[in-house]
Order: sequence, then C-alpha cells, then structure tokens
Amino acid sequence: QVQLVESGGGLVRPGGSLRLSCAASGFTFSDYAMRWFRQAPGKERELVAAIGSPSTSIIYADSVKGRFTISRDNAKNTVYLQMNSLSPEDTAVYYCNARRVQVSYWGQGTQVTVSS
Repeated sequence: QVQLVESGGGLVRPGGSLRLSCAASGFTFSDYAMRWFRQAPGKERELVAAIGSPSTSIIYADSVKGRFTISRDNAKNTVYLQMNSLSPEDTAVYYCNARRVQVSYWGQGTQVTVSS
C-alpha cells in the first residue's frame, strides 16, 4: 500500500521557519522524483520544489527561490522542505508528490498558515 504522509505544518509568524517532512512507503522511493506542491484557498495547485534521485536535479518556483530548500534521504524514504522567511503569501496546504514516468502518488497534505 502506497503512502505519503506529510508532517511539520502549522501556524507560524511572518519571517519564521518551518520544516515539512514527507514519509513514503509502499514503493521504491529512490526510483521516484519527489515534489512539493501547494494550494492556497481559491487558487490552483502549484509546484513549489522538485528533486530527482539522486539529488542532482532540483528546481524551485520563482516565488520560493532563496527561501525554501528541498532535500531527500533515500535511506529514510523521506523528503523534506525547509521553509524560511515565510510570508502570509506562503499560506496554503502543502502536498507531497512522488512521480516516475506516468505514475504519480499524492499525500493528504499539511496546512501551513503564516499569520501574525
């Protein structure tokens, strides 16, 4: 059974930091590219960051470059998203995604709220 379980979301003040984690199981994690998406209320889901395996290919949305860092630990079947200098515009549900060719798995999402 494939599972992607996100954690680490919550309420943070502007300028603060959060670290999201996504624990994977039920598939060969190291064979999949891992991505973080987010969806704010009333907006489409957007790609935030992606990382290949091995971690030689990394991309970020322009809106998070220099503030967010994606990483993975294939030994732990986990992908991370370190988020710094958070702003209210980063408020969204953050989703973990695993993709290989035409196969795509999604987590249930974790809420990130940036507010004073």
